[in-house]
Amino acid sequence: MAALGLSERERAGCRELLELLRTEELLALADTVTNRVVHPESRQEAIQAILVYSQSAEELLKRRKVYREIIFKYLAAQEIPVPPSSEKHQLIDCVKQYWSGKLTTYASESEEKKTHAENHGERQKPPQDHIHNLGEEFCQWFFELLNSQHPLGVKAEEGWGPQHFWEDAKMKLCYNTLEKNMEEYIGAEMVSLRLLSLVKEEYILFNPNLHSNGLKCAMSPHGLVLVAVAGTIHGDNTCLGIFEQIFGLTSCPVRQNTWKIKVVNLKIVGQNTMGPGMQIEKPSLKYESHQLQELYDGKELTV
Repeated sequence: MAALGLSERERAGCRELLELLRTEELLALADTVTNRVVHPESRQEAIQAILVYSQSAEELLKRRKVYREIIFKYLAAQEIPVPPSSEKHQLIDCVKQYWSGKLTTYASESEEKKTHAENHGERQKPPQDHIHNLGEEFCQWFFELLNSQHPLGVKAEEGWGPQHFWEDAKMKLCYNTLEKNMEEYIGAEMVSLRLLSLVKEEYILFNPNLHSNGLKCAMSPHGLVLVAVAGTIHGDNTCLGIFEQIFGLTSCPVRQNTWKIKVVNLKIVGQNTMGPGMQIEKPSLKYESHQLQELYDGKELTV
């Protein structure tokens, strides 16, 4: 049975978008859309009911249970560039334009640019501005908040704590000062406390290099954002060494514009263990953004 208010393209797009919701969210949305007339027993039954009883694509997208982050993930999976700070109504407009054929995706733009580059002997650069901006904003927020916990730091209005991490968050800490050490932590509380102790008890301040090759970002088709950053660590007005850190972020479905940390991998190298002639002023990452995704796919999130 076809949904009267949805075109063929809108039905296909809505189905793809709804697949990003968890099963319990789909069932709850189906109850709302059908006014509890239909009682689906599976994901696919719930999706079909939602499509059948939705009067229009816009009506469905505006539903409270269709979170802003879900629409953002859908657009990212379709390679459609949108600023990470976009409001939900702006994302809805982008989706409507895309489904009506009025919006160009990254994929089609890249193909046009690739053809142009081949004709003119130019190198093609992958468009990653929106993901890069998200990663830069996250790093500015994260390190400012973490450094504010230093006894001499400028206190931030927002509090540090496990609320910024998923309950199943994982952290791997590798540090090479006088000797090599490896630590692993599981759970929001443990990860939060270990990072806090670096600043509050070991008196380390982090200075990330968010320019040039100090920041790399990538996004998986399912919306996981990977952010890798390099920088220096400081204490008592002295540069103690360098660090490289990889974050795995996923959006919070109940709080708009909020990304929580799922994975943390941190490597610290003390200045006394660095090789002769190694540049420390602007630490940089030795891999590209696409390689960052490959690191995650291979479950080797090490730096």
